[in-house]
Amino acid sequence: MKLMIINGPNLNLLGKREPEVYGSTTFEDYFNQLREKFSQVELEYYQSNIEGELIGKIQEVGFDYDGIILNAAAYTHTSVGIGDAVKAVETPVIEVHISNTHQREEYRHVSYISPGAKGVILGFGLQSYNLAIQSFLG
Repeated sequence: MKLMIINGPNLNLLGKREPEVYGSTTFEDYFNQLREKFSQVELEYYQSNIEGELIGKIQEVGFDYDGIILNAAAYTHTSVGIGDAVKAVETPVIEVHISNTHQREEYRHVSYISPGAKGVILGFGLQSYNLAIQSFLG
């Protein structure tokens, strides 16, 4: 099984940014833990702060991978383009969020990703990624 994790803007600052919301672990450290735990899965990871690069990566892997785990971060609530990219590819997408976006500002309650996603996992911290991988394993 081949899965791609795609992270959007500011997630490169995990471990430094708002640790009370996002924790103190960097995503790179957590990703290494995921690779160790799910050694039977070919896991890859991509992060960009640029909307068009995220769309490009979704299109690049969206026909050849078994699954995409997408945390589009703030673009979740603003990017029709990323939402359209999710709908355009054949690979199933699980939308993930570290925080429970419904407990945050009102504008974070709307997702342009969810209508095209296979499922949504939010509010479990970094464990949201673990749960998304497990959803692909059945």
